Amino acid sequence: MKKINIAVVGLGFGISFARIYCSHPDVGEVTIYDTCVEYSNKLAEELRNVKIANSFEDILNDPTIDAVHIVTPIPMHAEQSIAVLNAGKHCACAVPMATSLEDIRRIVAAKRKSGKNYMMMETTLYSYQFFYISEMIQDGRLGKIQFLRGSHYQNMEGWPGYWMGLPPMWYGTHAIGPMVALSGSRICRVNCFGSGTMAEDLVRQYGNPYPIESALFEFENGLKGEATRSLFETTRAYQEGLFVYGSNSSFEWAISDSWDPYVSTSYIPEGSTRARIKCEQVQMPHYYHILPEELWRFDKSGHHGSHPHLVHEFVRSCVEERKPRIDEILAGNITAAGICAHESAMRNGEAVIVPEF
Repeated sequence: MKKINIAVVGLGFGISFARIYCSHPDVGEVTIYDTCVEYSNKLAEELRNVKIANSFEDILNDPTIDAVHIVTPIPMHAEQSIAVLNAGKHCACAVPMATSLEDIRRIVAAKRKSGKNYMMMETTLYSYQFFYISEMIQDGRLGKIQFLRGSHYQNMEGWPGYWMGLPPMWYGTHAIGPMVALSGSRICRVNCFGSGTMAEDLVRQYGNPYPIESALFEFENGLKGEATRSLFETTRAYQEGLFVYGSNSSFEWAISDSWDPYVSTSYIPEGSTRARIKCEQVQMPHYYHILPEELWRFDKSGHHGSHPHLVHEFVRSCVEERKPRIDEILAGNITAAGICAHESAMRNGEAVIVPEF
């Protein structure tokens, strides 16, 4: 069976993915690169079966490398993704896809010209919780989706400089992504408000005055969804939240409140005509059984078990020569919805149309 050779660029967050690629049965050679040589050397000593590249350009020019997974700072995502695709290699990239609509268009154009795969590695679309709510929708337990909500609260104080003052919705993918994927539609319009104020030194880098942004999204199929995102000067325990309200049941989950979601179900007691609601906390099953056995040990990895599933989907899409699930179209809509949300906030809530890609 065909195996692919993969390079992982960026070994901060990327180190966990490099380990998984080294264990994947469909991956041949793994190459690693980070501007911090110490990171590369330490990982090479641990894994012993990886190659160390001397530069990003060396990876682009290496004809033996089939695919590149980019796990670098946000401002580098667009240019590096385009460079990988232009080099004739498959590209996986950490979120967000880009920070401007024009850069999304450039990535889409490069992907289509190259004929190679592009996948945005959005963790929330491969978490235990996402798998579970997807099953509820598919088997009819949820009924008809009526409304969706997402949230992501995180304090980025003290993180690397490029984070400082970042518009919250530019990195809204964890809150927006699950809504788009579950809705069966695309976001076509957004109204968003920014709230609060930030220190002047935080405003300076991106011209963003808001520590927190809250958006109402309209989907092409008529559904609506809401998402709130905070990055600075907003004190709240870390939270990634996913809430799906249906005609038969509803699903509510927030990581800082509990690992396991709450499911509310409507029922009519015997002898009554009035509906009542039963609410219970549901323990999340693991989904390692849908992975190759070699990856089972990574099932409890970061971001709610999503890492091995992301790796497996990217690898199999390349081997099978098919589109990955989070392709340039889905990734473009998720990312553009956040970019347009910030634009709306800067216009005091004016509606902004989200372009198609």
